[in-house]
Amino acid sequence: MRLGIFAKTFPGSDPASVLAAVKAAGFSAAQYNMACSGLDAMPERIAPGAAQAVAAAARQSGIEIVAVSGTYNMIHPDPAKREAGHRRLDVIAAQARTMGTGLVTLCTGTRNADDQWRHHPDNATPEAWRDLLRAMETAIATAERHDVDLGIEPEVANVIDSAAKARRLIDALQSPRLKIVLDPANLFETAGLAEQRDRVSQAVDLLADRLVMAHAKDRDASGRFVAAGQGVLDYDHYLACLKRAGFAGNLVTHGLDAAEAPTVARFLREKLAGGAS
Repeated sequence: MRLGIFAKTFPGSDPASVLAAVKAAGFSAAQYNMACSGLDAMPERIAPGAAQAVAAAARQSGIEIVAVSGTYNMIHPDPAKREAGHRRLDVIAAQARTMGTGLVTLCTGTRNADDQWRHHPDNATPEAWRDLLRAMETAIATAERHDVDLGIEPEVANVIDSAAKARRLIDALQSPRLKIVLDPANLFETAGLAEQRDRVSQAVDLLADRLVMAHAKDRDASGRFVAAGQGVLDYDHYLACLKRAGFAGNLVTHGLDAAEAPTVARFLREKLAGGAS
């Protein structure tokens, strides 16, 4: 597995300096965010030169751009907000290949109008599911138009809050463009070791045929997100599950400060080398 990190972990609005920091911290891949180019994360426009600058910075630094963020609230309670997200996704997708990647990551969304990463009880309603299907159909058409794949992530705060729901969505849409980004720390908030391991094993088994990227962060005992290796997640078990499933893609860390990045790189490299056999 190649070791990567969210480019936005590092400060800066110039892709050359940001990706140089990625390299210096010990990583060989990055999940890019347009904020690293001094734009909105979901901009209304990306000039061709801005996309080309990302590709040039990647070549210069030796960092592979393995995905670009296209996250917006796909089931926002305001349909106009969803439509704006669709338009901006098209902008991202249109330039992804120029930047060097064929993967755009998404957020399946929440009925919470203020925070796309916060749970809302209406996420479990049939109406929310129908809205997600419509939004995903639009996103898949965009992906087809620009020859990119879409990576969604089961997250407890979103409408796709489990591996089982992710599988249901895959089966409902039947699109090869729809892929899975798996982050085990998003499968639970607090859980005992046995339950945590079961959820991770089941998620990998259920979604193995669609896994395109693995994420790496952690949770402490209270459920708060922390950097990989600083919490309760059993990384030996997680990586062993990925290896048994034949996953050989990118392991991309996030949820950390720039100062923590070299330590996390060492931790993950050690786990990949010997801790998950």
